[in-house]
Amino acid sequence: MSSFFITILYKYGYLFSDIYLDNFRAFLILLVIWLVVSFWTGKFRLRSETSSKTMLSSVLLSNFFILSLAVILIYVFGFNVYSKTILFGIVFVATVIELILGALLFSIERSPFLPDWIRSPATNGTNGKKHDNGYKNANNGKVTTDLTDSIPSIPQLNGKDTVALKRAIIEECGEASASWIENHVDLAAATTLILSTTTRFNLDNQPDDFYRSLVNLKRINDIKRINKFFESANAKLPTGGIFVGCGETYGLRKERILSSYPPMINYMIYTVDFVLRRVFPKLRLTRKIYFLITRGKNRILSRTETLGRLYSCGFEVIREQPIGDLLYWCARKIKEPAFDEDPTYGIMIRLKRVGKNGREFNVYKLRTMHAYSEYMQHYVYQNNNLDEGGKFKDDFRVTTLGRFFRKFWLDELPMLINLLKGDMKVVGIRPLSSHYFNLYSPELREKRIKTRPGLIPPYYAQFPPPVDLEEIQQNESKYLDEYFKHPIRTDIKYFFAAAYNILIKKARSK
Repeated sequence: MSSFFITILYKYGYLFSDIYLDNFRAFLILLVIWLVVSFWTGKFRLRSETSSKTMLSSVLLSNFFILSLAVILIYVFGFNVYSKTILFGIVFVATVIELILGALLFSIERSPFLPDWIRSPATNGTNGKKHDNGYKNANNGKVTTDLTDSIPSIPQLNGKDTVALKRAIIEECGEASASWIENHVDLAAATTLILSTTTRFNLDNQPDDFYRSLVNLKRINDIKRINKFFESANAKLPTGGIFVGCGETYGLRKERILSSYPPMINYMIYTVDFVLRRVFPKLRLTRKIYFLITRGKNRILSRTETLGRLYSCGFEVIREQPIGDLLYWCARKIKEPAFDEDPTYGIMIRLKRVGKNGREFNVYKLRTMHAYSEYMQHYVYQNNNLDEGGKFKDDFRVTTLGRFFRKFWLDELPMLINLLKGDMKVVGIRPLSSHYFNLYSPELREKRIKTRPGLIPPYYAQFPPPVDLEEIQQNESKYLDEYFKHPIRTDIKYFFAAAYNILIKKARSK
């Protein structure tokens, strides 16, 4: 309110004037935007980890988004009530006032907080003092990678230290989360590393070839380079080592926001939150600006992306459990990371598929799944198995928009590029990932690699279409046998049969 009066006074030089009334309705709309975005960002909500730099970036980011939304409303939708001077003046003055008030609140009322902490072999974890147990010298500082072996020479924490450690974990993440963590790792073991950090430095600074379990209590949403953090965790653990962590998934975040604010306002905040915290970090045009302002904190991550990043970094997920607002997971190291330096987030994606002569090629499609879905095929298959049509049952990797794309084959339009490149033909066996390909019988795999995959799979020529993997294999085997005898005639026959089933009998793919 004060910024409104100061700006009007500066522009027109009148302390009392009808100008204030003329602009007040537009000011109320700007005020609503200001309140919604401020609630969403929590500008001055002092948390235990709040720093002056965090407060500064929060105010600047929030007010930048407010200005952007106001510009959209005023100039895009023709709401030309404010002049540019008044609009930018109000935002500028309000930003200065908020920074001054925030600095005062930060310096006067900031509560004590627990910084990033580590329970490592060299320290007592809860207060940073040296242990006298000599952990680093135990077993010559080496740990066998066979997790079935017992290592009696490596000591445990004494009872007092274990109780203090559990108390610190409860203070950090709550009793339910602490209990779940304790069920999956031995907190008292010297070879269990307990972290509460968002930086790789605290992990990379630990000794190599020592730990068998690693726990990080901070949510991964606040880690700037998540894959690099996971890769560091992989490097510290032996094959079979356990990695426990947590993150706020898209679904859990949606529930939290909708239940935290009144109706109508909650969906407004949720929509703004999704665009700014989910969409902006993915787009090339806004990604650098977003990370520059937020340093990658408080991003929205889907369940698929969270678990898929683990798989891409050499882990397999043993168990996952939502607790409160966070998803906790326990993963086992099974291999070295994939070191994917160029993950795709855009609407157009490239997927590796097995083609003629067993050569892998890139299939172009519109995105229907969350990022890192390709790394989770084995996990989804283990937990969900296959549905009718050979697709994964209840596949949580598919987005809402992706289901619409699949229903009308919109996601497959970019495959015309593969047709022009000669990687595929019009009718033929569908291009498979290496995981799907290995589910087929050895005999059919040998047949498949003798020809190029097709845009229109042969099972659409059969009505009703095959409902399981066995029937799909029978259908493809029959098609290939006919194709090898009469290639052109077979493809023409299957093309018109598939077109009839799709257009007249409404055959659809899931």
